[in-house]
Amino acid sequence: MGNSGFGKLHNREPFVAGKFYPGNEIALKKQVRDLFAQTGNKPGNQLPRAIISPHAGYVFSGRVAASAFNQIPENTVYERVFVLASSHQYLFGGAAVFISGNYKTPLGKIKVDTQLGRELIESDEIFRDYDEAHKNEHSLEVQLPFLQIKLKNDFLLVPIILGTNNRADAEKIAQALAPYFTHENLFVVSTDFSHYPDYENAIENDLETANAICSNNPKKLLKVLEENKQKKISHLATSLCGWTSVLTLLYLTQNKNLEYKKIEYQNSGDAEIYGDKDRVVGYWAIAVYEKEIPFVVSEVEQKELLQKARTAIVRFLEDGKRGAFEPMLSGGILEQKNGVFVSVYVNSELRGCIGNFAKDETLNDLVQRMAVSAACDYRFENLHPEELDDLELEISVLSPLKKIRSIDEIELGKHGIYIKKGMNSGTFLPQVAKKTGWNLEEFLGRCSRDKAGLGWEGWRNAELFTYEAFIFRG
Repeated sequence: MGNSGFGKLHNREPFVAGKFYPGNEIALKKQVRDLFAQTGNKPGNQLPRAIISPHAGYVFSGRVAASAFNQIPENTVYERVFVLASSHQYLFGGAAVFISGNYKTPLGKIKVDTQLGRELIESDEIFRDYDEAHKNEHSLEVQLPFLQIKLKNDFLLVPIILGTNNRADAEKIAQALAPYFTHENLFVVSTDFSHYPDYENAIENDLETANAICSNNPKKLLKVLEENKQKKISHLATSLCGWTSVLTLLYLTQNKNLEYKKIEYQNSGDAEIYGDKDRVVGYWAIAVYEKEIPFVVSEVEQKELLQKARTAIVRFLEDGKRGAFEPMLSGGILEQKNGVFVSVYVNSELRGCIGNFAKDETLNDLVQRMAVSAACDYRFENLHPEELDDLELEISVLSPLKKIRSIDEIELGKHGIYIKKGMNSGTFLPQVAKKTGWNLEEFLGRCSRDKAGLGWEGWRNAELFTYEAFIFRG
């Protein structure tokens, strides 16, 4: 069903500008910014991996859509944004990827990743080149002005219209897109919820559907959609008009360390004008995040790490040589490759602090090596054997480094920062921000200048990573 033939490029012009949203740049920019300002749902520190957003006219669903896109922290940079929207115009197998040019709105041109689109079409028959599916389809188009305002047009778009009404197709599409479901990319899924029940039935029905989505279980969603149909709710035409797009997302996220969060709900009966409550359409904003797993070191592991570090220092002070590493006893985190910092105190006075990020050493070996290094830290007076009775150690076990896309992901006091550019790098432990009272700009600027040697503003074009530290003493 191809019709562009990878030939001459032409842009996809806006179809519902002036209908679903303002048709000129100034008015559209003002409306989208006003909608962002109206929503009470502010972004947190986490980057969403995906969002579910409605696709009705902005007078009806604009606030809920703004709540979905407002989960993206300011200054976030995504490499690509995949928009999945189910077709209202055509029924066809699989999905149509637009590769004929770029997408346009009154806010300007959005660059389409036509190369990736071609690769998808050529590598998997579930995708096809079918411009007609995109030409008059509103469900994808209405998402774009929110992206343009929020991400300042600094992203590549992968626009996908699903024409299928088949569960198996959704699973195949998810399998093909799975390599791209990464931290660097954002997935936007376009769907409205119930169509045409009365106001109260919509609220109840839409909550059940949203809860099924948030279970992160495709079978659960399909079951609830069927149960909603069996209820024979008056005038209910569908519980989820973009169900194949949502199902595709669930196939992408199932069995992963991800969680769905409901952000905001309204239906068309809540609109200030045209707010008919007898026949409504429902709208949910939902975001998908990585689950935050507490980073902990058990009491048994703490005790063993402190003992290993102390023994390594004692042996070094006895003969001036680094001894062989003691084997691990408890296993657990000691056999993992976590970074660690060891600080040495004598009578509460700091006498050394050395650490390293994990490379090829287990934590069991690295803590022993860092302990000896901290005991002879050149910046302080070296330890003496007679000081061992007054020795206290502080160990900071580091979680794996996480590359961040926005400094809004940094939570002072919780996250350490690692800045890297070329051969230059530097870090501050999480506790530095607590002890100094620095704000985020100072935390980044001082690490960039004093630790990485990149200057105060050097962090802006360097790689940024965060990590957590589990700290204990003994």
